[in-house]
Formats: sequence, C-alpha cells, structure tokens
Amino acid sequence: MNSFYSQQAGCTVRWHDLPGSGEPVVFIHGLGCASSYEYPRGVRDLQFGARRAILIDLPGSGYSDKPEHYSYHTTDQARVVAELIDHLELDTFWLYGHSMGGSIAIETAAMLGTRVKGLMVSEPNFHAGGGMFSRSIAAQTEQQFLEQGYDAMLSAETSAWAGCLQSNAPYAVWRGAKSLVEGVMPVWETQFLSLSCPVTLIFGEHSLPDDDVDNLKQKGVEVKIIPAAGHSMSWENPSALAQTLAGCMTE
Repeated sequence: MNSFYSQQAGCTVRWHDLPGSGEPVVFIHGLGCASSYEYPRGVRDLQFGARRAILIDLPGSGYSDKPEHYSYHTTDQARVVAELIDHLELDTFWLYGHSMGGSIAIETAAMLGTRVKGLMVSEPNFHAGGGMFSRSIAAQTEQQFLEQGYDAMLSAETSAWAGCLQSNAPYAVWRGAKSLVEGVMPVWETQFLSLSCPVTLIFGEHSLPDDDVDNLKQKGVEVKIIPAAGHSMSWENPSALAQTLAGCMTE
C-alpha cells in the first residue's frame, strides 16, 4: 500500500497501485466504504483486462487517516483525489466512482478537465437530498450519530458492507452523509452533463426502475446495467462490473 500527505485534508491518504497495462483507472468508493475493501476482486477479474488500477481510500475511510478537524464534504474529497492524481503525475487516466464516490468523481473530473479520458459512475447522487441511507444518518445530529447511531447501524448490518463500515470514522460517515443531503452548486448532474470527456452511467439491475436512468438516457447519456446486482454491485457481481468498465474504456 502507498501513502502521501494530503495538504487538503491535513492527513495521510493511502491507496493501492495495482500494476497493469494502459492508462490507469482511478477508483473512488462510496459512503461508509473503502476502495481497498471493495475493488481488488473486480480489478483482478479477467474481464477487467489486466489494467493498472489505483484504489483510493478517502480520508476517514479504510487505511487512510481519519482527522477529526476535516470537513469530509464531497468537494473537499474531490480535491484530495485531484491532489493524489497530481502527486502521481498522471497526465491522463480513467475515473470510476460509486454512489457518493460517483458524485466525488464528477467533481474531480470537472476539476481536472481534459486529463480525464472518461468517467464512469455507478448510482451516484446527482442532486441534493441524499439517498435513503444518507438521509437517515443526516437526520440525526452529529453528536447523536457518534453516541448511538453509528453503533446501532453497525449492529444492524448483516451484509458484507459491515466489514467496510467499521473501518470508517463515525464523524466521517455523518459529515459525508450531510454533504450529500446539502448538495453542491452547480448540481452534480449539471457538472456531469457539462464534462468534455465521455461519460457513462452504471446501474444495478435490482436498483431499477430509477428516475435518474430515464432522465439521463433522454439526455443522451450511455447507461449500462449490471445484471444480478443492486447498489452494492462491486461484490454482488464483480465480474460483470469489471467487464462493463473494461467495455467503457478504449485507448
């Protein structure tokens, strides 16, 4: 695992740089997740095509540091990703983000412009208001979530996600959720549609129907569906996700 000190977050950020061919693919995870936990299986799938993959654990998550002073806002997290990409001296790269990580990836792509060869996002937040999960967290005060909500959520979780959630700082989870509920301006959808690079929206079959899919299809966005998977597609059907991502990338 690699590390660098982020001036933006004021902490050490860690990532995996898994060797492979072609332009690297930078992976950004969602709320309560970590790329080091979610993506190794998919990027080592034969369907992924032995590409170089950079798996970032955002501040507050996984193996990265978890400073209490940091905002954990999506825009600040995007700045950390951009800071890492500058640190790695990547002139061009592909970018993938899931859920909250999709929103962060959209902001990162807007910051880095033509360096991004293409952006793939799976079930991101496109508008303020959050999803059911982030809304339930942000409905509590930060203190309530720290004292009771986080432990209750962890105790109730029976899926594989529980292992990842416990690697996240509770205050990072709450502040990330609050950021999704508050949104950004311009909204993530507007930023997504204004990007100059190719963009793809990915959804799990079990997450359909969804208004974002119908809306963005009408606006000309390419949509890919992962079969036999819902929101947690990286472990529900990692091979299909790997194949879909590989199909989005052309040198």
